Amino acid sequence: MRLYSRQHLFIAILITIAAVAILTGTLTYKFTSTYGGSQNQTASISPEQENNDDDTHASSAIDESNAFLSTLKQNTKTDQAWQTANMSENYTQDEIQNINVYEKCNEAVVNISTQVMAYDWFFNAVPQDSGSGSGSIIDARGYIVTNLHVIENAYKIYISLSDGSQYEGTVVGTDSASDIAVLKFDPPAGIELSTIPFGSSESLKVGQKVLAIGNPFGFERTLTTGIVSGLGRPIKNEDGTIIRNMIQTDSAINPGNSGGPLLDTQGRMIGINTMIYSTSGSSAGIGFAVSIDTAKRVVADLIQYGKVHRGTINGKLIQLTSQIAKYAGLSVSSGLLVSELDASSNAQKDGLKAGTEAVQYGSRYNYTTIYLGGDVIIAVDGTATTSLADYYSLLESKRPGDKVVLTVQRGKKQEKITVTLDD
Repeated sequence: MRLYSRQHLFIAILITIAAVAILTGTLTYKFTSTYGGSQNQTASISPEQENNDDDTHASSAIDESNAFLSTLKQNTKTDQAWQTANMSENYTQDEIQNINVYEKCNEAVVNISTQVMAYDWFFNAVPQDSGSGSGSIIDARGYIVTNLHVIENAYKIYISLSDGSQYEGTVVGTDSASDIAVLKFDPPAGIELSTIPFGSSESLKVGQKVLAIGNPFGFERTLTTGIVSGLGRPIKNEDGTIIRNMIQTDSAINPGNSGGPLLDTQGRMIGINTMIYSTSGSSAGIGFAVSIDTAKRVVADLIQYGKVHRGTINGKLIQLTSQIAKYAGLSVSSGLLVSELDASSNAQKDGLKAGTEAVQYGSRYNYTTIYLGGDVIIAVDGTATTSLADYYSLLESKRPGDKVVLTVQRGKKQEKITVTLDD
């Protein structure tokens, strides 16, 4: 380590002071030269000249301000144009696709929260918060499509938009066979709502890219991406209803996503996210959406009639059990026993036979009367029908007046009967 004496330190300080003085003098000289004056220069200015100079300076300042704002706007436009033109350089094509779909559709996705009526310890009815889910604005008048299970048993329904505003919604109609509900709220005058257009699920292919937007775990308008993993899946929901032709996807769907849109890369709705297959309750990469072709038909009826008009067989069908089959001496143990038919039903006119032998089925104190001896429906349009859930799901897409081919067991023989469906 080097040691310095007091003399050395004193000399170093003097050198530093001199350097600072020289530097300050140089800067002062440059400043004075640049702005054309020195401290010793004086000038005589009349009051009129002073006022004119003030006006000139003010006008010059305004011009400079306007020029600056104009330049700023131009630079902003240039930056935006540059970003648009160079978006492909900043993002991959896949990212651009995701960004475009999200920006196009996210404001049309709503958060749906509900209240249900519960009872306190004194059996007083009290409202309490229930679950939440997602929905899609499909009409600028305030119509929203979602899942029935999102709003089932709700006492109050609240719809939150992307701008944070919240409105109370009403139920237009519900359909348990497809787990679809249509809601409506009244937007204020002058508010232009974003909507999501319907696409088509008819031409979907396994491997096709899809995107989901929803509110999983309360995180509003979350985007996830994936592919179509399977098509035409028949899935049984918690109520035991089989929903056919569902879309399977590996796009992450979690609690809160229900009712939200499944989108194609053009931002068109091709499905309504409905359920997941999971052992943990969270996404396991297996989600299911009601196809938009099913939803379009259901939504149109719900808005127009408040319910869905489907073709059916007007009568009473009984799901066979081994006990009924054994007691009746039937040659089949599964299917739907035609117990009764309305006298005016198309099915009876077309040759379907109802039972004639009345028996009591059930416990001694809780029984129902059924009629044996009629046909047993074992297939509809070639698809096996072993339960009422099968029957309703097979007729889900049928309209009144449509014809179906029933395969029936009549005694020891199987027959095929073409039946026109009733309303």
